Amino acid sequence: MSAHEWTRGDFVISTDRARVDVEAVHRFLQSSYWAAGIPLEVVRRSVEHSLPFGLYRLSTGEQMGFARVTTDFATFAYLADVFIADALRGQGLGKWLVETLVAHPELQGLRRWLLATSDAHTLYAQHGFTPLSAPERFMEKWDPEVYRRGSR
Repeated sequence: MSAHEWTRGDFVISTDRARVDVEAVHRFLQSSYWAAGIPLEVVRRSVEHSLPFGLYRLSTGEQMGFARVTTDFATFAYLADVFIADALRGQGLGKWLVETLVAHPELQGLRRWLLATSDAHTLYAQHGFTPLSAPERFMEKWDPEVYRRGSR
């Protein structure tokens, strides 16, 4: 699949995997509530095996945000690791990032999207996300200590 780009003002969103600053993504995820302690190599693999959406400042090329979608491109997508640099929050960039990824041409016609969030329900609701319609059907295998023990 070829990379896509969208530009707005001094920012560009790109799905070019080679453009992702994995170390910058890792630094942010290290301080997040959902991926604290995640090893760099795990971040690297997660980018390699998903569809990444990097947000970059055009004037400097610096990575300012990120999201990734894990998908089969036919029926299902899981949205993960969404963030905007602290200094840029409140400028609508997170909204633009989510708007862009749900409109991506390769992600249309999917039966189900999932995500997990503790604090951004309003953002995702603007793009059609709702609480689980049948939570009793869902299960998880959860291992919050995996990064402390090491994985693979």
